[in-house]
Amino acid sequence: MCAEPRRSLPAPVLERIVHTAFPGCRVLSSKPLGDGLRNANFKLYLDPVAEPVVLRIYEHDVSLCRKEVDLMRLVAGSVPVPSVLHAEPRGWDGLPPFTLTRWVEGISFRDLKRSGDAQNIAEAAGAAGEVLAAIGRFRFPKPGWIAPGPTVAAPLLEGPDPMPRFIDLCLASDNLQGRVTPELRERTHAVAWSWAPRLAAFDREACLVHGDFNKRNLLLRCAAGRWTVAAVLDWEFAVSSTPLADIGVFLRYERAVRPVAEPHFSASYARAGGQLPDDWRRLARLVDLVALCESLSHDQLPDAVVTELVELVRATIEDRDPDLA
Repeated sequence: MCAEPRRSLPAPVLERIVHTAFPGCRVLSSKPLGDGLRNANFKLYLDPVAEPVVLRIYEHDVSLCRKEVDLMRLVAGSVPVPSVLHAEPRGWDGLPPFTLTRWVEGISFRDLKRSGDAQNIAEAAGAAGEVLAAIGRFRFPKPGWIAPGPTVAAPLLEGPDPMPRFIDLCLASDNLQGRVTPELRERTHAVAWSWAPRLAAFDREACLVHGDFNKRNLLLRCAAGRWTVAAVLDWEFAVSSTPLADIGVFLRYERAVRPVAEPHFSASYARAGGQLPDDWRRLARLVDLVALCESLSHDQLPDAVVTELVELVRATIEDRDPDLA
């Protein structure tokens, strides 16, 4: 969606940022990382630091820096995450909040999937399931939006049936209505409410949910002939809710007629202690419908992304594989 970072940084500014964590170091080079959709990320090579570091500048919501740092420090003993070397959650010298973290060597799950090596993908999918089970073992006193601390602030939506009601709020937005036909909006509303009694069983779940557990945010590494998760990136969307949300995101593009990650992902998740309710795949897709509708309510989306999201919504309510290239 956004191929390049939202800002460039002159060399003197980079030097001053680096000196907050590495006094006396020189920036040898800076490489923009294009995968950040809402923040600016740079890979920095420093002298005399042996390994590169990542500078992440938070450009969307200033509170997200402290939230991400707190969450990564919370899970670091159980979940692979980048090591935080330095953070400025309040911003610094006219810049928004930023972090400096260790560079994690690896390949994204998305790129591994593109390789088409079924055995490697299956092993990596199993590793992803194991890591997701570890994430879900972190619990909060109640469900809701995670704030710095980390603590749970407001509920995701006050009152009963928050998931179908939130879908209805998205369906009523001008942005979504300009992108989705009345017929599909009505069918989405009907399906969401027909499943409301089943979805209500998960309203009080208060597990740590990454919120964007997709194949771009999973870095993989092959060591001693085995694929493992080297790091889980981008924790800014994390909430306290049901792990079905992360399962739905991870399997969003999975096809029953030509599976790639399954059954390796779910089997490993269950072996590691993750709970899978009856009809879990359908329920995970319906929980993910909340995220799909929320995305379609955003102000700015490329036409190709809108087309993809609409097809994912339609495939979900029709309980079929998405028809995507």
